[in-house]
Amino acid sequence: MKDKNQNYRTYFTRLLAIAVPLILSNVINQVQMLIDRIFLGQANTLYMAVLGNSSSPLWTTMSVCFSIATGASILISQSVGAKDDKKKEEFSGALLKYSHILPFALFLLWFFGSRPVFRLLGVSDKLIGMCADYARYSSPVFLLLGLGCSFTVIFQTSNHTKHLAIWSVLRSAFNIFLDWLLIFGNLGFPAMGIKGAALGTAIAEYLGGLYLTFAYFKSGKLGTRPSMPAVKEAKVKSYLISARLGINTALEDFCWNLGNLAIIRILNSINELAAGIYSIIFSVEVLAVVVIGSLGNGTLTLASEAVGQSDKKQFKGVCVAAYTLSLAVTFAMLCASILCPRWIISVFTKDRGIIATSGIYLLLISINLISKSGNIIIGSAIRGSGDTRWMFFTQLFGTFFVIACACFFVYSLKLGITGVFLAVIADEGVRFAVNFGKFMRIYKKSPVFGDQEEIK
Repeated sequence: MKDKNQNYRTYFTRLLAIAVPLILSNVINQVQMLIDRIFLGQANTLYMAVLGNSSSPLWTTMSVCFSIATGASILISQSVGAKDDKKKEEFSGALLKYSHILPFALFLLWFFGSRPVFRLLGVSDKLIGMCADYARYSSPVFLLLGLGCSFTVIFQTSNHTKHLAIWSVLRSAFNIFLDWLLIFGNLGFPAMGIKGAALGTAIAEYLGGLYLTFAYFKSGKLGTRPSMPAVKEAKVKSYLISARLGINTALEDFCWNLGNLAIIRILNSINELAAGIYSIIFSVEVLAVVVIGSLGNGTLTLASEAVGQSDKKQFKGVCVAAYTLSLAVTFAMLCASILCPRWIISVFTKDRGIIATSGIYLLLISINLISKSGNIIIGSAIRGSGDTRWMFFTQLFGTFFVIACACFFVYSLKLGITGVFLAVIADEGVRFAVNFGKFMRIYKKSPVFGDQEEIK
């Protein structure tokens, strides 16, 4: 028992060493995006509509690049666990060498072809010009994206994420300052409005990128950093092997976004305030999800290492530790939703009717975190085993399931907004049960763990 407790303390320590800097980084990013929205709303209310129409497709294409890099993260961590330096160098070198191809293509798309994209998305003639400007001025960020994805994977798989947090602080600080200069035209700079917001973001990313590049080459703690000969000799085949794993994660994200768009459409059919209420509640939830998602990143790295070294104890122990921490976050969210729901909601709106009636939705979404955090943590472990298709398939099922449930609860049972939240809870709960079953099958029967004795 003493040895088992010591193991769990080790898992907690290693998880937090990876996750805490990522938590700080993600929280800082959320604060920076909130300040951006405040600046733009103060400058021109139309800019909020432009941002809403532009940021979602831009971020979706960026997330594809990060999702594809997940495959390399899995294979590199498995190589670390197996102490296979050749494979580690092969996959990290290929990631650095070839991860720029897709982002460059996306740069060309958004710089030269953004207007037709927004036309397909149904953006009005009044907004489409501003949306195209925002995309064009933001597009240089894609030229850095391959490097950012590669460096992020190498820092995470080296269990050394401190510099990622510093990177986030620097680029967010630059972004806020440059937005203040360029949106409003302060200190003698021209007032560029929405163009200034996009340009400020692009410049901030490049300034932050300088620090991350310096940290990458100077840090002595990056055990998965490839040598220059490994980068030069890297084969595209190695990159495609990792990308094939990562593409399933990209498709999983796409399915989630598709389901969310359908939910918004259903909410809009209820009344004009429904989507706004839903957005407020999930703006609160995202603070908890940022923390749990960072624990998921740590779980992915450590579970992949466990698979590489055929260590069943670590594979299970890391998940138990991560889910325990996630439940602590969930409990805090649940307490807040019970003790001070009106105060929380009033941060986002002054509408007394919404403040008075939305507390129940905050409680429902807090309860939902029990299963949602399980899907994040267990899903990360399943990916770490090398099976990324499973989470794509369960998300694909979940997308159709949540839409069907929402339609039934809203249109047949006439439950209104409550029906949408119940559908989300049902979706997360069913997938949690299915994913947990898959996790246990991997733990008990997967050949990657050989014939080791199970944890009692």
